[in-house]
Amino acid sequence: MRIRKLSDCKLIVAGDSTNLRELLHPKRTSGFHGGYSLAHASLTHGTKSRKHRMKTDEVYYILSGTGEMHINEETAVVTAGDCIHIPPGSSQWIKNIGSDKLTFLCIVDPAWNANDEIILE
Repeated sequence: MRIRKLSDCKLIVAGDSTNLRELLHPKRTSGFHGGYSLAHASLTHGTKSRKHRMKTDEVYYILSGTGEMHINEETAVVTAGDCIHIPPGSSQWIKNIGSDKLTFLCIVDPAWNANDEIILE
């Protein structure tokens, strides 16, 4: 049985400016051989990720807080329990519009690779 504790995962600031802890990645998690990666992300009140595009499929699952999700020309308010599919090649960013921290899981398939992410602004 493999259990990863969030507190044991190194906190980094990702290229899109989210606070990120990588939970599972086939190249960086010993014994994990999945084709996807899983990360825990957060944004403090009033902050947003940088507008970016992924070459891969991505899913956000909102754990807490309130965000404003932007995918291409669409915008929607998202809250805990919402699952957002971000198709490959989509322009995307998310903003914390609530008073609490916005936390969400990011699933990337195939697993996240820096060459698959393009920062747009």
